[in-house]
Amino acid sequence: MKKLIVLLVTLFVANMAVAQDGYRVRQGDTLTIEVLEDPGLNRSALVLPGGTINFPFVGAVAASGRTAGQIGADIAGGLAPQFAQQPTVFVSVQQLRPVVQSNRAAAPAVVETMDIFFLGEWNNPGAREVKPGVTMLQALAQGGGFTNFAAQKRIQLRRTNTQTGEVQTIIINYKAIADGSTAVRDIVLREGDVLVAPERRLFE
Repeated sequence: MKKLIVLLVTLFVANMAVAQDGYRVRQGDTLTIEVLEDPGLNRSALVLPGGTINFPFVGAVAASGRTAGQIGADIAGGLAPQFAQQPTVFVSVQQLRPVVQSNRAAAPAVVETMDIFFLGEWNNPGAREVKPGVTMLQALAQGGGFTNFAAQKRIQLRRTNTQTGEVQTIIINYKAIADGSTAVRDIVLREGDVLVAPERRLFE
């Protein structure tokens, strides 16, 4: 019975891979990545505007315009030095980039929310709709918490000037704030703000 269950799971994963094999990943898609040999590396990853995803021990991996199988092969190759044998990596498309459809005949809706983005080592990365006036610390509670690889002393708030295109980066020591060892410098967020949790360095 146990062997039958394993066989069915394997066939299910294989069928999913075949179904997604022809799909080319796009910016804004969310991928699910599973490492059979080390479940602690399993995570969701948002395809960044530059067309890449970030993965522990591998760094930036090209994703946009490629299939899930190609992305998984690159991740497996990058992780190989960390294992006795090359690991087995499954990549699937968890969520497609939202498609905004316009309806010119409909009356203009009142905008009551704005979009902010969580990138990097969050348990639940991606876009979030929040109400105008939300502060940075309030928004951090919506990121699903940090992964074990997050550098909590170097959380970044990235804000783009819509007129000049210049990106302002503010570094936040979330660990010190959570420990109460520093004064809280809360910031009201704006539309398009990006909260980045970088990967923790060795011994950090």
